[in-house]
Amino acid sequence: MARDENFPVAFLLAPRAVRADMAALYDFCRATDDLGDEGADGPATRLEALDAWQEEFLGAVDGREARGPLAGAAGVIARRRLPLDPFLRLIEANRMDQRRTRWDTHADLLEYCRHSATPVGEMVLGVLGYRDAWRIGLSDATCAGLQLVNFWQDIARDLRDRDRVYLPREAMERYGVAEDDLRRPVASPAVRALVAEQVGLARGLLVAGLPLHRLVPRRVALDMRMFSIAGLALCDAIARQDHDTLARRPAPGALGRARIAATGIRMLAAGAR
Repeated sequence: MARDENFPVAFLLAPRAVRADMAALYDFCRATDDLGDEGADGPATRLEALDAWQEEFLGAVDGREARGPLAGAAGVIARRRLPLDPFLRLIEANRMDQRRTRWDTHADLLEYCRHSATPVGEMVLGVLGYRDAWRIGLSDATCAGLQLVNFWQDIARDLRDRDRVYLPREAMERYGVAEDDLRRPVASPAVRALVAEQVGLARGLLVAGLPLHRLVPRRVALDMRMFSIAGLALCDAIARQDHDTLARRPAPGALGRARIAATGIRMLAAGAR
């Protein structure tokens, strides 16, 4: 969720103090991602910046003077008694981005998601006062599913613009897909079959995480539900293109987004919590 553009405008029905803490979390996540961004001066420089950021973050948590996102994050951690692990994992995810651009197995990719995606959901649950493994597991599944389906939406762009391939090598070899196949203007049958499998795995995670909205306060349940519905809608959008995300980047579109919102509101209004 750290890179989800809906995150900063979510939780509008939550109490003001919760909204303020969510905004502070978003600022920290965004600033951390900016340090690891591909547009900076190079991997070595970015790694140095991330190391310095982590040191400053730990100092802020220990009470040293800090400003901006570091001060905001330290304040949320103190007020909500949040564990540091999700914050440190998010920083580490940005280090991982400097060190590798390919993934061998689906398990390797999920381990990356454990650093780059699931920490944000865990931070959100922490602000809401939840630490239990059940809710965290549901949140982790949702966040990982969202990140994976976003990867499959952007296969062509990630390879072209960032020289990154998130499709696991093991799965590519199993389907007989080479990187040159991902550079073609139209996906081959083998690429489509591979993407269909990977989208199915993402969908499974999103479905597994669906019950989470029933286990949080009603004022934030809609937001939790919307993240899941949006991820599943993107899975559907990819399927409608016969799993060819090379020819065109799939998206639900304006009508699809309206349907997502209507579905979430209708379910909550009907008591489907």
